[in-house]
Amino acid sequence: MFDAVVIGLGAMIGAGIFSALAPAARAAGSGLLVGLAVAAVVAYCNATSSARLAARYPASGGTYVYGRERLGDFWGYLAGWGFVVGKIASCAAIALTVGLYVWPDQAHAVAVAAVAALTAVNYVGIEKSAVVTRVIVAAVLAVLAMVVVATLGWGSTEATRLDIGADASAGGILQAAGLLFFAFAGYARIATLGEEVREPARTIPRAIPLALGITLGVYGIVAVAVLLVLGPQRLAATAAPLSDAVDAAGMHWLAPLVRAGAAVAALGSLLALVLGVSRTTLAMARDRHLPHALAAVHRRFKVPHRAELLVGAVVAVLVATTDLRSAIGFSSFAVLVYYAIANVSAWTLTRAENRPPRIIPIVGLAGCLALAFALPISSVISGASVLAAGAAAYGIRRLITARRGT
Repeated sequence: MFDAVVIGLGAMIGAGIFSALAPAARAAGSGLLVGLAVAAVVAYCNATSSARLAARYPASGGTYVYGRERLGDFWGYLAGWGFVVGKIASCAAIALTVGLYVWPDQAHAVAVAAVAALTAVNYVGIEKSAVVTRVIVAAVLAVLAMVVVATLGWGSTEATRLDIGADASAGGILQAAGLLFFAFAGYARIATLGEEVREPARTIPRAIPLALGITLGVYGIVAVAVLLVLGPQRLAATAAPLSDAVDAAGMHWLAPLVRAGAAVAALGSLLALVLGVSRTTLAMARDRHLPHALAAVHRRFKVPHRAELLVGAVVAVLVATTDLRSAIGFSSFAVLVYYAIANVSAWTLTRAENRPPRIIPIVGLAGCLALAFALPISSVISGASVLAAGAAAYGIRRLITARRGT
């Protein structure tokens, strides 16, 4: 249980809290905290649905497996495709977070270098172990604690900065919730541990909400502290909100430590994400949902080297050509579609299969769709276009297979 929760925290408490607050503040204004609460509710429903499905199907693959088993091959494929493209965009967003905190003036160059370095690390089979995950989680929590103490203890705080003003609209709050969902999405990592944890039917349903609750508490405290010092307008205008918050509090000596903590958190998340995306790509290639050549495993390093090189190359191109808000928006759209399929899959569970209360998948599905289509229009168009392209590729492949069979 402890290890599963730590792995979930390691997947969630990373780059998201360092990067998503500013784009969300631009969308919601003074309604930022409401957006955080909405994102948490949707994440909880998604987590509950995923946990019940993971207990029923304790195999690696997440909603790629659940959708296929409960809804049919196409929906499993669409979930897998959404996961791959969404997490590739997440990799780009996290790499850009490294650049913005380490060297803001050369953020794109630093991000490309980070992607190249971690792709090389993954290529030779070096994975982020459970011990390293614990160390990174502890370091990030320590940095976040310092941010909170510095801003609340020495900063010029004003309670009125938490007031919800006329600048907060329902659409803006929903868009902020969609962007902040990016910071919660890592709880799916626990659901993929079905083949690795003891008593998955008991452990996974408990570990997911526990990790999510701890993460929400941490995010809420940090968001309140930063808002009290910067206010929603200054927060919206910054590229590195946590280091700027300690600067505004007069704790200038602490800012480099916060930047270093953000870089460590982001690099740890990026290492795990590139690893996870390449493995999902491998699984889909083996099922011939992606080009079968990507299923190759390196003889010496025992890694899906072609998949890893392709993922690394695509992420590097995205990092060099997009901005942080666009990457977060695209990632959130694709991952919200992924969880929409998870909620529909959970709805089909029976009582004997320990289905969740019916309201959970209903709220989860409605929340996923609402947040997805409340995102910036560019994110909706690009996300929907890529998902449609994936669906079209699936249809073409099935048509070719059917013709060959006849």
